[in-house]
Amino acid sequence: MNKHFISILLILGFHFCGSQNLAVLKYDGGGDWYSNPTALKNLIQFCNSNIQTAMDSKPETVEVGSAAIFEYPFLHMTGHGNVVFSDADSQNLRTYLVSGGFLHIDDNYGMKPYVLEALKTVFPDKKISEIPLDHPIYNTAFSFPKGLPKIHEHDGLSPKALGYFHDGKLVLLFTYESDLGDGWEDSNVHNDPEAVRLKALKMGANIVKYAFEN
Repeated sequence: MNKHFISILLILGFHFCGSQNLAVLKYDGGGDWYSNPTALKNLIQFCNSNIQTAMDSKPETVEVGSAAIFEYPFLHMTGHGNVVFSDADSQNLRTYLVSGGFLHIDDNYGMKPYVLEALKTVFPDKKISEIPLDHPIYNTAFSFPKGLPKIHEHDGLSPKALGYFHDGKLVLLFTYESDLGDGWEDSNVHNDPEAVRLKALKMGANIVKYAFEN
């Protein structure tokens, strides 16, 4: 059985398995893909309690070039530094995204210039664009009429959400100057006020809900 046929089977399984799980995306380049280790655990718990998801409590880790990404309708990627996609990585990720998968990349501060360059190899024929405030990702479960919440200051700039669309659907969301992942972490990691953490979790739930329902 050749690799191409296996990939097709995995894609079909991805569409019909009804999975409601997410995974951390591991990438090359030296960036700390493993940062915010408690974040997704807390986001999953919040989503299961508030938007009726049924995700496994412990997220798995998958490599960007692996067939395993097709087992998950939602991938989360974060870090502070360099990001490198090989040609095979880029093709695999593109196939995943145009086949119905969703990737959320949350800049943990410092990855923006690297990840934007890497993404050009995934979608060389598309331009990343800012997500308009009337997009449903801002109100699928909780209302954010002004866009992304500001969780950590970083450079003091307004938080931004950029994305790639395929056939009218948002398939990749890149958030920066917001740092949602830090807001999802255990409360004793950054000592953020509960009101700030709640904003981060609610916005995360919106992203998850959009990814699972669209």
